[in-house]
Amino acid sequence: MSEDSSRRRRVSDDDDARPVTAAGRRRRAGAAGNGTGGSDDTATGRGATAGKATATPTRDRDRTPSEGSVFARLRRFLREVVAELRKVHWPTRRQIVVYTFVVLVFVAFMVALVAALDWAFAKAVFALFG
Repeated sequence: MSEDSSRRRRVSDDDDARPVTAAGRRRRAGAAGNGTGGSDDTATGRGATAGKATATPTRDRDRTPSEGSVFARLRRFLREVVAELRKVHWPTRRQIVVYTFVVLVFVAFMVALVAALDWAFAKAVFALFG
């Protein structure tokens, strides 16, 4: 028997231990939520997850999308652009050189392939129509 399955069995035997499986965590959350572990929403029978079944409230459509002046919005946009660029994983110089070499080799191969096909089709057309 694997160590993981024996651990699951031990956890299921002890109700106070931390649950290992997702089903155990749901059971534990349901029991902690209403004290009985049963369904707290009798109309739908969904238990502790009944709050997740509600619709997302709609946004207020009467609000104007332009909050603040043009310059304030532009400044906020640029600030957010800089914040996103800081999150980017930039490649190293060596990676850039390797990627550039790979692209140039691929482009040279495709140019040679298209040139060879063009030459072959031109020979075939001249052979057919003379």
